[in-house]
Amino acid sequence: MANQEIIDRATYKKIKKMNREELTKFILRYGDQLLGDQGKTIDLPALEAELSKIKGIGGKRLEEIMTVIEKSLQE
Repeated sequence: MANQEIIDRATYKKIKKMNREELTKFILRYGDQLLGDQGKTIDLPALEAELSKIKGIGGKRLEEIMTVIEKSLQE
């Protein structure tokens, strides 16, 4: 995964403009795509690490996002 671009510039700009609800939906859709493409489970610690790298997402917001993701995965 070294130097692999995960999110392109246009998607990054869209993410920065999203509110919490829109971002949560985006992340869940993205996770579903990953599951469909690979047939694997989501590595939550790795996802959390990647999300923490996005400028504008602080610790509190990251906790809320991860809580929603974990809750959705349990359903």
